[in-house]
Order: sequence, then C-alpha cells, then structure tokens
Amino acid sequence: MAGAATWTTSLHAQKLAMPVIGYLCAESPELFASRLKAFHQGLGEAGFVEGRNVTILYQWAGGQYTQLPALAANLVTRNVDVVVAPGGAQVALAVKAAGASNAIVFEMGGDPVQLGVVDSLRRPGVNITGVSSLSVDVSPKRLELMHELLPTAAKLAVVANPTSPTANSQLQKLRSAAETLGVHLQVLNATTEKEFEPIFSTAAQEASGLVFTSDPYFAFRSRELAELAMKYRVPAITQSRDFPAAGGLMSYGGDFAQSHRRAGMYVGRILKGEKPSDLPVQLVTKVEFIINVKAAKLLGREFSPSLVSGADEVIE
Repeated sequence: MAGAATWTTSLHAQKLAMPVIGYLCAESPELFASRLKAFHQGLGEAGFVEGRNVTILYQWAGGQYTQLPALAANLVTRNVDVVVAPGGAQVALAVKAAGASNAIVFEMGGDPVQLGVVDSLRRPGVNITGVSSLSVDVSPKRLELMHELLPTAAKLAVVANPTSPTANSQLQKLRSAAETLGVHLQVLNATTEKEFEPIFSTAAQEASGLVFTSDPYFAFRSRELAELAMKYRVPAITQSRDFPAAGGLMSYGGDFAQSHRRAGMYVGRILKGEKPSDLPVQLVTKVEFIINVKAAKLLGREFSPSLVSGADEVIE
C-alpha cells in the first residue's frame, strides 16, 4: 500500500441513505491501525458503526506527504458529509487548502490557531473543528527526561523534520530548555527514512543521547527507530508509546488513543446535526511517560527511582 494513493470502500458504500465520512491519512492502514481503532471507538460511542449506519471512504498517502494536497482535493469532490483529517497539521492544512465546504474534523499535536487551521479554539470556524493533543508542546520535557537519565551529558542531539510546520517552534523551545539545563544541543534533520541511520551513527559518535521532536512521520516509524537505537546503542526518546513498545528506551507525549477517539465522537455529533462551529476545539490534556527497562539494560543504563516512579507504564 505504501507509496500509492488508494481508495477503499466498505461493502455498503452504495447504500446512499447512509451518511458518508471521508477519511484522509498521510500513512498506510497498517501503520495507522491503532489510531483508526480509537477513531472507530469514538464513532461507536456516538452511535455510528461502519457498514451498519455510516459509510467511510478512505484515502491513504502511504507516507508520501507531498501527495496530501491532491488527495485532499480528490476527496472533497466526493461530496462526503464529513472529512476527517487525522495525524498532524499537514493533513488538516491540505484539506483546508482544498477549499472544502464539507464539515472537517482534524486530529493533531500542535496549536491549531498558531498553525492557521482555525480562527480560535472556542469558535474554530464555519465548517471545521477537531482535537489537539499536547505532543508538540511537551518536546522540552523529553529533553529534561533525557537529561535526568544522563545528568553528566554535555551534549544531547535533537532530531527535527524541517518540512513539519511545527519544527521551528519546537526547536526554539528546545534550545531554551537546553540553555536552562546547561547542555549543548546538536540539531539533526530527517525528512525521509534513508536519513535515520546516518542520524543514529552521528549521535553515537558526537552526542550522549537523542531526543526526537514531535512529528507524525517519526511516530509512525517507531519500530525502525527502536532497532537503530539498539544497533548504535544510543539512548533515545520519542513522542509515541509505540517506540518503547517496539524495544526503544522511552517515550513522552500525548495520548493518541484519546485524541483519535474524541475525533470520532465529534464526527458522530456532526452527523447527528450539530454544527462544527458550535463545537470548540478539544485539547487532550493527558500525556504519558513510558519506559523500557530491558532496553535500558541493553544500553548499559539504569533509570533513576524518580523516573521509574514517574512513569505511566514500565515495560520489563
């Protein structure tokens, strides 16, 4: 599926009496499975089940984010009742730029006002609303956690995706946090999977630890990042719990299951007749800290008692 824009429909797609949801995603169904499950859970809590009383048209960019504008434009022409734009600001901005008059529900980790997605959180706009987690805002906390694990480290590296609309603001906050902590920050850039291995190689030689900025492209490639972290023996932290679950050291970020579930609930409410303009943007306040003790042992590190006690989940 990766690398191809595809349409899939349920077996009930021809039941014209059903409302239709258009679901645009930058990734593949396999990488997005846990997020999609949470979305369906929220949609179900609002009274809608795919194939029973609602149809969903999916469009997947397969990790090729540059395809999002064309895919969004194509989706808008399908005259769906609601367009869902999950997984980051780039998806929401692509749908908005397509000139959609359909209702839009987004899910992202950044500030939707600062990014130009909505006019305000309380009254987001005529046809758009959504849910935002705290993943972008908590990037400096990831640096603090790495510093607590490596208190004598003089230099830490941070990885950013320069194509992300939130990269500059995150780096600005990270530099400020590094100055407060008294550590030198080395910035490394990655926009493709080919750049991952050189980043870990560089970090292994020049820095004590690696901190990833919040970016969906990194989050959906947690397994690959975890394997490289172990290969190069680099302590690393990302935003997604998928990273320690795949064998990486630790993660700190917003609860994506909660944000996608709430997006599903909002879609259900709009299908029942509520206006997007009457639904304020929801901010998911829950963040989670996950550590992997086995990964720490393999790296020759040990979590302090305070890090262990502060973790929401400890993977043995």
